[in-house]
Amino acid sequence: MSHLNKVPFGQKVAFGVGMLANQMFPAAMGIFMVVLVQDLGFPGWMWGVIFFLPRIFDSITDPIMGFISDNTKSKWGRRRQYVFIGAILMGISFSVLWQLHREDGIDYNFIYFMIWSFIFYLGLTIFSVPYVAMGYEMSDDFHERTNIMAVAQWIGQWAWVIAPWFWVIMYDQDWFESADVATRSIAVWVGIICMIFAMIPAIFIKSRSTINEDYAPLNMKNIGNSFNGIIDGFKEAFKNKPFRKLCVATFLVFNAFNTVAAFTFFIVVYYLFNGDASAAGIWPTLFGSLGALATTFMVIPIVAKMSKIMGKKNAFLASQSISILGYILLWFLFIPGKPYMFIFALPFFAFGIGSLFTLMMSMTADVIDLDELNTGLRREGVFGAIYWWMVKFGFAIAGLLSGLILSMIGFDADASSQSDNAIFGLRFFFSGLPIVGTLIAILVMRKYNLTEEKTNEIRVALEQRKVKKDK
Repeated sequence: MSHLNKVPFGQKVAFGVGMLANQMFPAAMGIFMVVLVQDLGFPGWMWGVIFFLPRIFDSITDPIMGFISDNTKSKWGRRRQYVFIGAILMGISFSVLWQLHREDGIDYNFIYFMIWSFIFYLGLTIFSVPYVAMGYEMSDDFHERTNIMAVAQWIGQWAWVIAPWFWVIMYDQDWFESADVATRSIAVWVGIICMIFAMIPAIFIKSRSTINEDYAPLNMKNIGNSFNGIIDGFKEAFKNKPFRKLCVATFLVFNAFNTVAAFTFFIVVYYLFNGDASAAGIWPTLFGSLGALATTFMVIPIVAKMSKIMGKKNAFLASQSISILGYILLWFLFIPGKPYMFIFALPFFAFGIGSLFTLMMSMTADVIDLDELNTGLRREGVFGAIYWWMVKFGFAIAGLLSGLILSMIGFDADASSQSDNAIFGLRFFFSGLPIVGTLIAILVMRKYNLTEEKTNEIRVALEQRKVKKDK
């Protein structure tokens, strides 16, 4: 564990550049997925399966990678080499994944996409699990952890500002003759540039040698046993009450948001512009892009400040309450003929997701200290993997739920206009589901008790234990 209280700004930026890659891949994936249905003719069930299966695979490989990363003995430390290898695999497979041609037919494209998705998600696991653990290890100071995550989230948010503009390029015939041709080209650029970004933390973030550490040996038997260990780790981690609260609250906020995120496009096109996608122009893009800009320049700095003044838990409760106001405003400010009105709701709406990972990743680092005090083990990899497992498992469920809701409300992707019921259903779920998810998350976090005082006491106890051990 590095006993650095103040982390040099350059190190924070190096970690943050990795976050830009970590966020750009899923952001671009979300934009490009539209092409599968809209341009390559994938039916709804294929879309659901492609969303669901690779992410379930991802959620199984994550904890295994956590164990491997926590127990790696090498002169480069436990994480850097995996971040580097994962970056290369992720960049190449993402570029290849989108080389889809209409003339190959739906079945061939479906199988091709599925196989390369598994390879891509394997690369993502090898990169992201050690990468996130690196961030937890950078400092043991209560506020510095929030600063590290705030810088990383600030840089990472640019992915969500930039990615929606791909949509404009893809459907602009001056750029490309069709969206599937556009996707083949843009994917190569995204793959290569993000591969380079993802290597930055591996190259620039310092780590000490772990050759002489007393870790569990990494062999097939141990990795097999580690799966049982992982299940025990899950049980252990979930006995940790503050950690359980963090996981459940994240699951609720993030996945209620993700289930309805895809509806923005449909509401703007079918409700505000009566089904005319070309008239809707850049409005669907502006929703995502302006929301992300509000998060970058307003929400993250405000939340980092709030966390210092009122503590992490209260900053979370306040931020999520503001986001509920945002969802209520969006119900009233989606006005046909006046698309610009929804912009007034975006700063409030942005507090939900904008505050979530800045605070939750910082709080997870505090929880890992508590776990070390209770068990004597330092398990960033396992805790990081379990936390992100919850996020990814929920993301897979959100993909399936989106499809179910669209079917339930009678949304017809082939129709040029939608029924009043379908439009009402879209708007009702768009505002309603995140409000319900956020309210339950607030109830869950109300009694979270790892305060700054308590975290500092834990740190002093860990320091004293270390001094005794060194004597």
